[in-house]
Amino acid sequence: MDAILAHVTAQQPSIIRFLNDLVECESPSDNPAAVTGFMDLLAESCRGLAAARTFPGGSYGRNLLLTFQLPGPRKKLPGRILGVGHGDTVWPIGTLKSMPWREAGGRLWGPGVLDMKAGLAFFISAMKVLQALDQPVARQVALWVVSDEEVGSECSRPLTERLALESAAVLVAEPGTGLQGKLKTARKGVGDYTVTVRGKAAHAGVDFTSGASAVVELARQIEKISAFTNLKKGLTVNPGVIAGGTRTNVIAAEARVEVDLRVARLRDFPPLDRKFRALKPVDKRCSIEVTGGLNRPPMERTKGVQHLFMAASRLAAAHLGIRLEESSTGGGSDGNFTAGLGIPTLDGIGAVGEGAHAPNESILIDRIADRTALLAHLTRYLGQ
Repeated sequence: MDAILAHVTAQQPSIIRFLNDLVECESPSDNPAAVTGFMDLLAESCRGLAAARTFPGGSYGRNLLLTFQLPGPRKKLPGRILGVGHGDTVWPIGTLKSMPWREAGGRLWGPGVLDMKAGLAFFISAMKVLQALDQPVARQVALWVVSDEEVGSECSRPLTERLALESAAVLVAEPGTGLQGKLKTARKGVGDYTVTVRGKAAHAGVDFTSGASAVVELARQIEKISAFTNLKKGLTVNPGVIAGGTRTNVIAAEARVEVDLRVARLRDFPPLDRKFRALKPVDKRCSIEVTGGLNRPPMERTKGVQHLFMAASRLAAAHLGIRLEESSTGGGSDGNFTAGLGIPTLDGIGAVGEGAHAPNESILIDRIADRTALLAHLTRYLGQ
């Protein structure tokens, strides 16, 4: 058996215990103290393995940078290997009462176990393996863990981008796609718009014709907006939330729609943005205000991304006896930011499982060893 895989397999019980601790340290995005406590737990778990430094997270918890102390030359090659992940989850404090940590059916269950505390546990465990086996790495290796990914990464994004620009490659420890654990070599860009219509209020029974209904005008605009979708280009536009009006007997003076957009290629966004900005009212007594835009650029399958995937594939086949597959997804991650800067990025290299953000969130136990070993091998390869 491959030496790294053998070591990880022997250490799997301790990896599971470590992951148990992480899952039971609940860390919802909207609880800064809880997320910061989770970061403290991560930092403490890396004592003797990595230098820990925290960064402010605005109204969210603190962000954490772990810089690993690995074997290899004292003078490192330029450009670090940057692992990227997040410590926040979508689950509120107390979720463990209804979704307790448990091992059953060949899986580990619990809030945040898949998205993405297992990925963090695997990355840190992979670095422990490299240290224990005295495997030299010629580049600096760091793990960047943000506190606000599940709510858009607004505060952490500038720090993520700064670290990425100083890096030779980025490995995002988000979960793989499906129960095959396909790596992610493309992600759609993510954006949102709010379209607000302002009309004229009037009594719906006494003075109907004096009113200009913002609700009716918004309905017309939603028809236009939904038609912006172009499936051939991988571009989707979803009017997801609507609100407006005050009472049934009042002609609505204001209404709005919140729209989600996904775009596969950055070049397709500017024309879409122009369509939003060009919306005009059918009822000239109404006005339209459009706010928003793209908040995560697409992660496109560049040559750099392709090179990383092919390297991971060769390593998995040669050392682990596994055939890796790649995938694209409509969901975003912080890998969108790093890839958008042109930094070679490989995503979805974390746990294999299903149920992210759902009550059946779980990971496959028999994929812990190979995913952790793959992270160790890929770090070793990129560090040469």
